Amino acid sequence: MEHVKSLVDASAFLDKSEKYILSNLVESFLEYARYELNFSPKTIEKYRDSLKSLKKDMGDRDVQTLELQDFITLKGRMMERGLSEARISSIIFASRSLLNYCRNFLKIETVNPTHIKPPKRFKREVIFLNKEEILAFTECINIKTLSGLRFRTLVEVLLGTGMRISETLSLDRKSIDWNKKEAKIVGKGNKERRVFFTDNALMWVQKYLEARGDSHEAIFVTTGDPRRLLIWDIWRFFKYYREKANIHKKVTPHILRHTVATNLLFNGCPIIHVKEILGHEKLETTCKFYLGVDKEIAKKAHNQYLNFSN
Repeated sequence: MEHVKSLVDASAFLDKSEKYILSNLVESFLEYARYELNFSPKTIEKYRDSLKSLKKDMGDRDVQTLELQDFITLKGRMMERGLSEARISSIIFASRSLLNYCRNFLKIETVNPTHIKPPKRFKREVIFLNKEEILAFTECINIKTLSGLRFRTLVEVLLGTGMRISETLSLDRKSIDWNKKEAKIVGKGNKERRVFFTDNALMWVQKYLEARGDSHEAIFVTTGDPRRLLIWDIWRFFKYYREKANIHKKVTPHILRHTVATNLLFNGCPIIHVKEILGHEKLETTCKFYLGVDKEIAKKAHNQYLNFSN
């Protein structure tokens, strides 16, 4: 609380006309979000980037002057530039959080944040790999090099746990309980949860760690002078091996997560357990993405059960 108070107090020395402009509020809001709302560092950086975009499009304005029409115009501009629905939504949600901070913490009048709506997102068909595609993708990875062995291990861990890529890259050696075949991680929303490993995933982790000549605490590190592997270090490997495996669909860490979820469901796993394995906070999130993903099974059910002649 003292972190936020110091920043808010500092704003008292600003000229009144400048006190509530965007650039003078962002850092105090982000510190409030970090220490009072317990946002994760990753979320803080995402919000900082989104609010930077807001300022670029809106101008460095006093938040008290912003109106609902300004945000409608903002969405229109972003759509015309071809920004994705996800990116536009991120900027809108960051803006709403900032306005909530202004209204509830700073006690100043602003447009009602609940009236600012993100763009409607249409549900798209879930992309996942079938068993043949998984085999083709994993088998073409060159494990004779340390970087290839690392990537194969990363893929096997993603497929053997269903973790998000950020969660996977946050793993430390001490995180894994080898006897229980599980690990404690800090997942989305800065919440601690348990993840479970298959025997195959742990076998690849052990093989990779044995091949490394360093004692860095992170499971996944760069070659050479080791540092923790970052998300942007890995994209080229997914692209390269997708093309090498001749797979004509996107292959990303999140699609491997979809692959885990659909495989569990197709094998009869109750969706409530899928929710826990994926680390979803709400069951409706799991249902929204994964119920009804197999169109061929749905077609067979349609032929079998839809009959008005009985």
